[in-house]
Amino acid sequence: MGRRPVRREPLPDINERLFRLKEVRVIGSDGAQLGVLDTREAVNRAQAEGLDLVLVAAQADPPVCRIVDYGKYKYELAKRTKDNKPKKQEVKGIKISPVIADHDLMVAVRSTIKFLEEGHKVRVVCRFRKKQLTHPEVGRARLMKLIERVEEIGKPDRDPVMSGMEMVVVINPKAIGSKKNAQGKTEDKQDSSEAVQDLGDGQDHSA
Repeated sequence: MGRRPVRREPLPDINERLFRLKEVRVIGSDGAQLGVLDTREAVNRAQAEGLDLVLVAAQADPPVCRIVDYGKYKYELAKRTKDNKPKKQEVKGIKISPVIADHDLMVAVRSTIKFLEEGHKVRVVCRFRKKQLTHPEVGRARLMKLIERVEEIGKPDRDPVMSGMEMVVVINPKAIGSKKNAQGKTEDKQDSSEAVQDLGDGQDHSA
């Protein structure tokens, strides 16, 4: 059984490999436009600085090259490519209670805004105690207040629904660019695929 051929990376278009081009437009190491130069002259200028002449826009007329440190340029290019990859959307969790204090509710609002700005869905759960189940409208009012506070950047997929001892709503992020009136940002960090912030059964002292 024959061995698979080794797949080699194409050689980079730098320095002497650019001699096939008669002339190139050159951007200097300081970002200055050096104009259209004979390719050999451009390579000589780069090497005089201890740098490389790198092709950055082959389709341009004439092609565009930059004088850079090729090793650093390659690293920065790979880093930008990695950073620009779309992030995986996660479902973040927020837990509140029907008697959550206004201050704690605003903490939940800020955390929800943060998650939505990062492109995640947020599952908000209002957890009832047994004696609180006789007044589900109290929990609904707290959830609706949170939804109202984040409406600039998030929209629930449906109204809050009761499920056992909990009332649940899932808020989806709106398109980026509609968040200028949202309420602040939080510094809290959540790392898990379904990070849950539990704001507990704090008593409302706002009265």
